[in-house]
Amino acid sequence: MKNILAAGIFTALVALVAGPASADEPIVIKFSHVVAPDTPKGKGADKFKELAEKYTGGKVRIEVYPNSQLYKDKEEVEALQLGAVQMLAPSLAKFGPLGAKEFEVFDLPYIVPSKAALRRVTDGPLGKSLFQKLESKGITGLAYWDNGFKIMSANKPLKMPADFQGLKMRIQSSKVLEAQFKALGALPQVMAFSDVYQAMQTGVVDGSENTPSNMWSQKHYEVQKYATLSDHGYIGYAVIVNKKFWDGLPADIRTQLDKAMAEATTYANDLSQKENDDALAAMKASGKITFIELTAEEKAAWRKALAPVADEMTSRIGKETIDAFRKATADAP
Repeated sequence: MKNILAAGIFTALVALVAGPASADEPIVIKFSHVVAPDTPKGKGADKFKELAEKYTGGKVRIEVYPNSQLYKDKEEVEALQLGAVQMLAPSLAKFGPLGAKEFEVFDLPYIVPSKAALRRVTDGPLGKSLFQKLESKGITGLAYWDNGFKIMSANKPLKMPADFQGLKMRIQSSKVLEAQFKALGALPQVMAFSDVYQAMQTGVVDGSENTPSNMWSQKHYEVQKYATLSDHGYIGYAVIVNKKFWDGLPADIRTQLDKAMAEATTYANDLSQKENDDALAAMKASGKITFIELTAEEKAAWRKALAPVADEMTSRIGKETIDAFRKATADAP
């Protein structure tokens, strides 16, 4: 990792020493991400490239690097801070380890009641104030992109909280998700996303949580017998940019890039919903996995079992942030 970052830093320093590009040369923005091009995030990045280059009349060139071509999950944020790349779209859970633990509010179970409620947060004052927490880290937040609502999967039916007892459940690194599964009596296992299929196949983990589109693209439905349509949590991304780079752009260029980002965000979020719906239908049609719909009583039991997680995480995330999130979503349609 250090060698990769060192190479990126050297490139960035060379660019600084060389000075700004001439008036005839476009401004280059490297947009690095860790997923495949054929995903909502990948397609959103490509849409931003198309619109940004169009609206700036070619004054900006966006270079998109998918599939961790430049940096892996754990390296990319540091690379952005150091100026080796200019733009990323990491999961919101990435900002907790960076010191902006308020972003972990998105990981709390059942904190997001609906997509409409979510928009009240991401498009409103709270979404902006959360982005301000990144400024001191040398990062400017531009937009929130959806992955979607999560479902649970395992090789046994998960209908009641007691069904999780003793199960080894894969999570991405998150103190909130760790607390979530402990509240259900399961054993959380932090594991890279790319390793999950084999871990499920070999029994290293019993199950996981994820969005339907991720379960489909990674073929988890082939190695899991059951999935519960719990919609207990949300996975989202933040499109971020190196603050020093962004602030140094001409104002008119920033305006056009903001316009491109707004349109790319609508595109990516609409696409995310469609791909999750399509993935769910495709997995059902495969006949390889059985989907469970929770009754009102069962879902109430899940909510009751998971309610203490927010209280447990209050000192970490902040009562003010949790209360503001609940207030923003309370009266959403």
